[in-house]
Amino acid sequence: MKICVVTGTRAEYGLLYWLVKEIEADKDLELQLIVTGMHLSPEFGLTYKEIEKEFKIDKKIEMLLSSDTSVGVSKSMGLAQISFAEAYDELKPDIVVVLGDRYEIFSATSAAMISRIPIAHLHGGETTEGAFDESIRHSITKMSHLHFVATQEYKNRVIQLGENPSRVFNVGGMGIENIKRLELLCKDEFEKSIDFQLNKKNILVTFHPVTLENSTAKEQFSELLNAIDELEDTNIIFTKANSDTDGRIINQMIDKYVSNNSHKSVCFTSLGQLRYLSALQYVDAVLGNSSSGLAEAPSFKIGTINIGDRQKGRIKASSIVDCEPNKNSILEAVKKLYSKEFQEGLKDTINPYGDGCSSKKIIEVIKNVNLNHILKKSFYDLRD
Repeated sequence: MKICVVTGTRAEYGLLYWLVKEIEADKDLELQLIVTGMHLSPEFGLTYKEIEKEFKIDKKIEMLLSSDTSVGVSKSMGLAQISFAEAYDELKPDIVVVLGDRYEIFSATSAAMISRIPIAHLHGGETTEGAFDESIRHSITKMSHLHFVATQEYKNRVIQLGENPSRVFNVGGMGIENIKRLELLCKDEFEKSIDFQLNKKNILVTFHPVTLENSTAKEQFSELLNAIDELEDTNIIFTKANSDTDGRIINQMIDKYVSNNSHKSVCFTSLGQLRYLSALQYVDAVLGNSSSGLAEAPSFKIGTINIGDRQKGRIKASSIVDCEPNKNSILEAVKKLYSKEFQEGLKDTINPYGDGCSSKKIIEVIKNVNLNHILKKSFYDLRD
């Protein structure tokens, strides 16, 4: 069986890593790997080179135009759909595996649907009310035929969208598997790998544009930086924003801040999964609006300061502190984070996203499903 896995970003590749590894190792399966989006962009670190160290890439699909405007993103989606259609025609996969909710994955899924190729979708049923990822994710669900979700609540939501319960599988969050299976760096190794010394207090900042809000990236990130300036004995590790609308504004602001505060801050286009997860062992919190602060950080029993509406609607552990995208609210959240009561409570944090055995569960389902009559779907009505 030819299984075609599509990846477009560093974060999503990290989540897919062990699944790709398991597919490659299975004698009954043939791995096909398509790499696109940010992986091929110098601006985002040419991360396809890291993938090539471990896996053969079957197709590289260039799609990112040199623009982070709405028009630029829409044109990128169109270019991607054309190229994916050609790639599928050549590779002829038996099933396409996609994860998440980004616009490049929407294009990959649309092309697969039109090509009459079954689609397996990972991490459906989730909600992110501040981003257009929300609509894209649910659209991908409706085009897909097998669904691998992270929690029971997300499984229920996929079924609510009309998908047959027999095709929806709760396998847990993909990020937990990385935490359990990667051999993370010790503190000295980590500091050497980022060429930066940790301080008494340390915070990892990951902030992306809230794509359903007009031109708020600069304003909100300014508030975040102003709050950081108030912190004492605290070093900051920045990871840069994705190729979303207005993402470039945030990345330019990060570069300027680090240039002016190199004694206490450092930034990376891409830390990669090993360094990112290793960082979570040694920082006090993740600060920003990235899904990793909700999905991975709780496993390390550290706090997450979740800013604004980008992740609104996601299931959250007790270690998450929500705040508004303004300086005072962020500083109040930091104060709560370091309070004795909150720090004590972190010891009891339970990650709601599963046990870290997702990949094997997914492969078991795919290998045993009959793909011959899977393309025609009936809408599953919820009845009283």
